Parts: sequence; C-alpha cells; structure tokens
Amino acid sequence: LYQPHVRPIVRGNVSAAVEFGAKVAISVENGISRIERLSWDAFNEAGTLIESVERYKNRHGYYPEAVLADQIYRNRDNLAFCKEHNIRLSGPRLGRPVANAQLQKAEKALERFDARMRNAVEGKFGEGKRKYSLNRIFAKLKDTAENMIAMHILVMNLEHQLRVLFAQFIRIFFG
Repeated sequence: LYQPHVRPIVRGNVSAAVEFGAKVAISVENGISRIERLSWDAFNEAGTLIESVERYKNRHGYYPEAVLADQIYRNRDNLAFCKEHNIRLSGPRLGRPVANAQLQKAEKALERFDARMRNAVEGKFGEGKRKYSLNRIFAKLKDTAENMIAMHILVMNLEHQLRVLFAQFIRIFFG
C-alpha cells in the first residue's frame, strides 16, 4: 500500500516504540468527543490547549472552570494562560507544598478527583480502538483516512447520545 502521508511517530510505549498513522488530540465535554487536532506528523499535544480553550469560549461565551489535562500540558505557557483566565489546570501545584495539612489534603483529593475525571479522555481512545476499530484505518488517501477518523468519532458521539436518551427513557417510564 502506498501512503506517503503516513509517517512513523516515536511513542516509546512498551508494546510499540513506533506507531504509524494519524495523531489525534481530542477533548471530551459531557461525554461528547471533539477532534482538536489531527495530524499525520508528530506534534506536541501541549500546543493544542490554548486553541482548544479559546474554541470552548467561542462555543459557550465563557472560559471553563477547569481543564483536566495530562501532565504534558502543564508547560509554562499553558500555566500562565490558565492563571490569566482563572482556569484551574489539573495536576500538582508548582513549588513547595502548602504548610497547612488540611489544605494539602484537600489539594491531593482534588488532584485524585481530576485524575479520575480525566480517565474519560483515555477511555474514549480505548473505546474507539476496541469497539469502533479506530486503530484499523487503512484508507489509501489522506483525506479518506481523515474522514474515516471523523466518522468514527461521530458514531461514538451518536451512540453516547443514544445511551443517554435510553437511560432517560428508562428513568421516566420505569423509574
């Protein structure tokens, strides 16, 4: 198969040091996934945070209260942007730990809660690969492969909405 757009991306995972295919950055809001960036070349995910937050503001008219992101997103630019717009970026605070034991305990609890909530994003990738064959895109053309990825995300979102609707139906009629 001739696919000049497919490049090797060094990931350093235990199972596969090098992956082939598109690199996709997504955001999850209320169970709905959005493609924030799709590229066939390797890119640093941290560069998508500010753009993603600005798109959120354009959709809703305000900035989010918190961004639950992986550790790689906690760079100087993103931390400054979030501080400037009063957005809590998940993860441990920088600098010395606070002296107050109760405050330190509350911060740790918030970090654990954020980590649990952030699992939804990783879960979406797992769900897409396991249930929707998102890891088996073999289209020959770049545009076709990108459309297939977008369609997989669309189907995942439609099935999520269907599950929510079904749960409401059950709650109303049987509940």
